[in-house]
Amino acid sequence: MQDYLEEFNNYIAVERGLAPNTLESYGRDLRQYLDYLTEKKGVNITETTQATIGGYLLHLQAKGRAASTISRSLAAIKAFYHFLVREQIIQRDPTMNLEAPKQEKKLPRVLSVEKVVKLLEQPDLKTPAGIRDRTMLEVLYATGLRVTELVTLKINNVNLTEGYLKCLGKGSKERIVPLGTVAVKYLQYYLDHARKFLASDPAEDTLFLNHHGHGLTRQGFWKIIKKYAEMIDAVDLITPHTLRHSFATHLLENGADLRAVQEMLGHADISTTQIYTHLTKNRLKNVYDKTHPRA
Repeated sequence: MQDYLEEFNNYIAVERGLAPNTLESYGRDLRQYLDYLTEKKGVNITETTQATIGGYLLHLQAKGRAASTISRSLAAIKAFYHFLVREQIIQRDPTMNLEAPKQEKKLPRVLSVEKVVKLLEQPDLKTPAGIRDRTMLEVLYATGLRVTELVTLKINNVNLTEGYLKCLGKGSKERIVPLGTVAVKYLQYYLDHARKFLASDPAEDTLFLNHHGHGLTRQGFWKIIKKYAEMIDAVDLITPHTLRHSFATHLLENGADLRAVQEMLGHADISTTQIYTHLTKNRLKNVYDKTHPRA
């Protein structure tokens, strides 16, 4: 079964061009599924039925896995069986018509403009690391990038003269996102006064570097943002995605077009972007309830 998994991993990496994080998640979910088949059921992948897969989903539920985790596992399993049919390893796809559990739609947490400003002001601009941190936070809030997109930026992805950056999003789709004047100012300052003190290899072209001179990881950035969140007593409010959510919501609150926000966020489906309109409606309702004499 492991041979099939390796072939599948090559297929989704090369032919479908899935992002590294998706490849990692699929691999982890499928290894757990294959272990379940071997250890719990003693069956080969070619002997599985819809009931086998349904049993696995119930097994995950019994272990207290969230609906979102089970849905992601099922997506990986479906893709794997689709590959096995395509390669004629099995004749029929047992995941056909199998549905994931309904997910509760949670509205993302968003910071007020004042709270965002307070967060952005925390890094110490007297140190190269502090200048880097302030620049990263400014770029995140100015562009709504995903954290992975931020930490994989190269120097030549940024055009400070024209005020935009190019990033590689999900599914290896490239998009161009405008940079505000404040983000441009900090990027220029970082490149001129801080990055050279972090770089150990002149050939390193990753934009944001750690203290070893290599590109930052997502985990490294999470530690950075958590540190500043603690400084403003907002550690429970702030995640690496909070500035992305705040970027989208603040744009819509100030009259931005939904399609334009979708494009900047890199959402394939506008329904994903529409969740932010629920947030703005909720805020407007709160303002109305607090301020209208007949609310």
